[in-house]
Amino acid sequence: MSHAIDWYSFLLSGQVAVVTGAAGGIGSAISQRFVRQGVRVAMLDNREDVLAQAEFLGQDAALGIVTDVTDPVSVASAVEQILGHFGKVDILINSAGVLELCSAENMTDEIWDRTLATNLTGVRRMCQAVARSMLRAGYGRIVNIAGQGGTVALERQAAYCVSMAGVIALTRALALEWSPRGVNVNVISPAVVMTGMGRQLCMGAGANDLRMRTPTRRFAEPEEIAMAALFLASNSAGMITGENLVVDGGYSIQ
Repeated sequence: MSHAIDWYSFLLSGQVAVVTGAAGGIGSAISQRFVRQGVRVAMLDNREDVLAQAEFLGQDAALGIVTDVTDPVSVASAVEQILGHFGKVDILINSAGVLELCSAENMTDEIWDRTLATNLTGVRRMCQAVARSMLRAGYGRIVNIAGQGGTVALERQAAYCVSMAGVIALTRALALEWSPRGVNVNVISPAVVMTGMGRQLCMGAGANDLRMRTPTRRFAEPEEIAMAALFLASNSAGMITGENLVVDGGYSIQ
């Protein structure tokens, strides 16, 4: 098949990727890394900043689309525009996510619903919308970005933990159904990443304690998550599907 020119390679030149949450943090780092690898990228975000970021990366390399993953009409419109512009999608990176700190006893329906709508239902919606063309082509790589809250309990993050655990379970279910048809699905679970959101968390009183309980004694940089996504999107990861790649500096091994 045309995608298998070199099975053991990070060469993705000519492929098309869709990245959600692309206006900042991990999504922006992934978009930039992919463009450097010769991938054309559709950058999706609910913030208009994504348009300027895509323009900065180059008109031929990136397409910015303001998209709300919680809105099925917005997602359908974005995917239609992407297919019309690029003609195909080879890679989907679901990086859009929200985190609202709230104690469990004070959790409101609004926080719960908003968190799951973006972090879990939005991922399912994007996977379903993009996978249809991948399955027709018989090839695709989907990488969902979850978080350590999917595997360990975190204080004041009940809704976030549930949404991340859901993404991990969803990834496995989709991998089981779609991998026989050429579409591999994996998930990356970072701990604290030094994005805008991550830096806010690092300002808390317990940040230094968390750092010292992490064997690497530091938090991740966005580029490190981008490189993990690059690997899972490449042909070198052709036999990896349904897996949760934990990128937490060893925090969860204790």
